[in-house]
Amino acid sequence: MKKVKLKKHWKIIFIIFIIIITIFLSLKIGTLGLKVREYKIENEKLSSFYGFKIVHFSDLLYGNGVDDKKLNKLVTMINDTKPDVVIFSGNLISNKAKITNETIDLITNNLKKIKSNYGKFYVSGNVDNNKYFSTIMTNSDFVSIDNKYEIIYSKENKKMIITGLDINKSISNEIIEKLNIDDIDYKILVSHYPDKIDEILKYNFNLILSGHSLNGQIRLPVIGKIYTPNNSKKYYDSYYKIDNTNLYISNGIGNYKVNLRLFNTPSFNLYRLVDK
Repeated sequence: MKKVKLKKHWKIIFIIFIIIITIFLSLKIGTLGLKVREYKIENEKLSSFYGFKIVHFSDLLYGNGVDDKKLNKLVTMINDTKPDVVIFSGNLISNKAKITNETIDLITNNLKKIKSNYGKFYVSGNVDNNKYFSTIMTNSDFVSIDNKYEIIYSKENKKMIITGLDINKSISNEIIEKLNIDDIDYKILVSHYPDKIDEILKYNFNLILSGHSLNGQIRLPVIGKIYTPNNSKKYYDSYYKIDNTNLYISNGIGNYKVNLRLFNTPSFNLYRLVDK
């Protein structure tokens, strides 16, 4: 009996040790490092956009795992890819961050340094309801596509539409009309909430870009994500193929609510468009 109790005792100690190590790793190295996830997007309609590069980043959540140094590194790495278009899919500043004029200037000056050939666009996330967000994005030369759209023209005058889904609204009639009537060669939608896309799949977007889930802020080998926030319960991993639509979800840069990240290196996505 004593041997059995002793074995149980050491098992409990071992489990507690693993939990402590996991928390330590999450706190200390969870948001260290930053990588580029590169994807090739193939579609027969992309011949006139061959080689077009889109950078997609999301959930910067400045102030919760991200500071000036990490933001500066992000900007440098994005510019190194020489993107044609840059898209931000929401959640700029963490609710835990202390926002001062210095913070606003710092974020603005960094985002303003991001370069692109055809434009920088964004949708709002669920923590972007403060009075600073739109000012920062506008002063950083980012254009809102919350229920709006932009048209990118190739050298052959082919058209690519980039539109965004407001987290609080359905897709607008103006955008629906544009999609149904106008001759659009390639259709891209940006939505902060990945689970919200079910309502717009019928419009046959070629590419949907999203965020919010962080692909599961804490992941475990084999098991995968441990938890995702509301509005990312159905779609949360990095990629889904839904009929003819490609859905990519960025795993973000910072942390949401709890400052823990494990087996989930911060990253942004680079999409290279090619024809089949």
